[in-house]
Amino acid sequence: MDYLQGLNPEQRGAVVQLKGPVMIIAGAGSGKTRVITYRVAHLINSGVDAFNILVLTFTNKAAKEMRERITHVVGPEAKNIWMGTFHSVFAKILRVEAEKLGYPNNFTIYDTDDSKSVLRAILKEMNLDDKLYSANFVYNRISAAKNNLISWMEYAKNEQIQADDHSSGRPFLAKIYETYAQRCYKAGAMDFDDLLFKTNELLKSYPDVLNKYQHKFRYIMVDEYQDTNFSQYLIVKKLAAVTENICVVGDDAQSIYAFRGANIQNILNFEKDYPDVKVFKLEQNYRSTQNIVNIANSIIANNKEQLKKNVFSENEVGDRIKVMRAFSDNEEGKIVAEAIMQDRSTKGLKWGDFAILYRTNAQSRAMEEALRKMGTPYKIYGGLSFYQRKEIKDLIAYFRLTFNPNDEVAMKRVINYPKRGIGDTSVDRIIIAADQHQVTQWDVITNAQLYMDGRSAGAVATFGTLIQSFQVIGKNMSAYDAALHIAQHSGLLKDLYEDKSVEGLNRYENIQELLNGIKEFSEREDIEEKGLDVFMQDIALLTNDDNDKNPDADTVSLMTIHSSKGLEFPQVYVVGLEENLFPSQMSLNSRSDLEEERRLFYVAVTRAKTKLTISYATSRFKFGTLINCEPSRFLDEIDAKYIELDFTAKPAASSFFENERTAWSRKPDTFSKPKAPATSPSAPPKTTSILAKAHVPTPGFAPSDTSKLQTGMEVEHERFGFGKVLQLEGNKPDIKATIFFKEIGQKQLLLKFAKLRIVN
Repeated sequence: MDYLQGLNPEQRGAVVQLKGPVMIIAGAGSGKTRVITYRVAHLINSGVDAFNILVLTFTNKAAKEMRERITHVVGPEAKNIWMGTFHSVFAKILRVEAEKLGYPNNFTIYDTDDSKSVLRAILKEMNLDDKLYSANFVYNRISAAKNNLISWMEYAKNEQIQADDHSSGRPFLAKIYETYAQRCYKAGAMDFDDLLFKTNELLKSYPDVLNKYQHKFRYIMVDEYQDTNFSQYLIVKKLAAVTENICVVGDDAQSIYAFRGANIQNILNFEKDYPDVKVFKLEQNYRSTQNIVNIANSIIANNKEQLKKNVFSENEVGDRIKVMRAFSDNEEGKIVAEAIMQDRSTKGLKWGDFAILYRTNAQSRAMEEALRKMGTPYKIYGGLSFYQRKEIKDLIAYFRLTFNPNDEVAMKRVINYPKRGIGDTSVDRIIIAADQHQVTQWDVITNAQLYMDGRSAGAVATFGTLIQSFQVIGKNMSAYDAALHIAQHSGLLKDLYEDKSVEGLNRYENIQELLNGIKEFSEREDIEEKGLDVFMQDIALLTNDDNDKNPDADTVSLMTIHSSKGLEFPQVYVVGLEENLFPSQMSLNSRSDLEEERRLFYVAVTRAKTKLTISYATSRFKFGTLINCEPSRFLDEIDAKYIELDFTAKPAASSFFENERTAWSRKPDTFSKPKAPATSPSAPPKTTSILAKAHVPTPGFAPSDTSKLQTGMEVEHERFGFGKVLQLEGNKPDIKATIFFKEIGQKQLLLKFAKLRIVN
């Protein structure tokens, strides 16, 4: 029982409470894995047969780590525990019971690509538009149905579902689902979602099987319970119905997977499901400094739907959290890269001690390029490097063909993407003809009627003409205009735009981010040649990523916040804290969606052990246009006393700012002191906004006649405060003024509507 000695009272209570329903609310960094491990070990040491213990996790890595720790305490007996992911454990059960459902015991498990391949064949057979019924969309639709335990028969009978499908212009989804289910069944195959769907069907249709496993799994533990979906919830509830020896572990504040079907209500309502539950709150954070824990508490306190807890840390107070303002996403990457370089050299840290977290994959581009320019080694965690993603490589392949039509690798990649009737057989004919006649494949493509026959010759010739038109465009347009033209006229942009799945939207955003990068390149003042071919030379160097050759190399970690869950780093940079980016624009339609975004921010903050830095940009390129950005509302929710502001970054092309930066930097001590907490116990504590200090107009404020406004003049705006005119452009009455405001950065205003007071 030595393992009990190192536990705090709440951890120990959770470990030794073996009977009945138990809920362990485990705050970030509170030793959750240790508690689960020791609780299972304590079950075995208390005489429970390991074969009667079921432990469900969400990752194989978590299961492996727990089993290794349990083995260290109880020895080889740990091998007999039923422990693994939901899918792996229930696949094991289905192997035994599959014949009851009409499947062979050695049924095949289709992965996502297998499933989509079957769906593509079905869509082709049904002669359906693969844009409207893309394999991605249909797969996600069927997956969502299965996770909500809706069979193909119930799907077809549900009037609301059918009404939704018809209104979206997809009336054949029910038929596709039916055909897909029947085809999988005939092939003796289950897809990933079937492993849960069929387990529910098994337990519902065969009471004897349910009774068997209810008595086999006398003690059940579920890790990350806040991430369970409806299907998982029902399985666990059925299995625990006899003994009710169920222990769930999780943190409602870290429920961030609603887009995968996770239902936070499962953990919020656990006490209603089991009125006799014993609740243990692991509130001591062993990971982070006190300042980081305090800032996390001030963030999550704004959520209404939560299980109240008082997370605290007895570690050192630590540095205040730094908030950095940049003037563009590229500059944001630059200041983050410089800060990492400085801390590594002055504090003796490793590259692996740093992590950069972002809301969307597309944000990695600016970070990657800044790190590369600094010579900083990095690795994309949980995803590909920005320039290695398929959609990016596809568009770059078109760029490569534009300037080198003999690039055979690029040709093979895009000659039939998007689909244009040039199949593998036609590509083989191009290759054979080039070899036989000793000409290039490009020669064959541009003279297809001489080397090929039939319909394929026409399709190949059309492709050749398309690339030739791109060659003309590439020579005569700016890098951005040429890139946008190619993206549009190749059909690639349209293909991605019409895929409304989560993956499709991400791919479309990534293409837009690439175009944004090219737009910025086109507007750089430090280079003379700005053609797309010059940009391509830079890209060719950027894509030689040596980091992947050594996965154990000491590198800075770049990842989405979703990918960071469960990880920790000494120093963390959370970037892109802007409205419509974080929180995401799609989350602003409901309180529940917004609260999930706030939980995502909470997860990001609590990854940091010793130092946390947050950054945002006042402008970003979007669809080739520079837009002004507002700081995230989440920044307003942070108590100012935990913050150190760093607003001294300077825009790359503004010598004005360099001269004025001291006067124009906001200092932490200019903010008012935090207000007292709200007296209402249900209201979140009130904090001083670090960004919401509104400008108070000068007494008697009145707009001036701006007809004589000149560059360099100082002005006052009722809302934006004091600023200096950087540029005037256009003709009366539509003159635009570019003004740098002290508090919010650069804005462009139409003078006839701006209502400015000229100061001097």
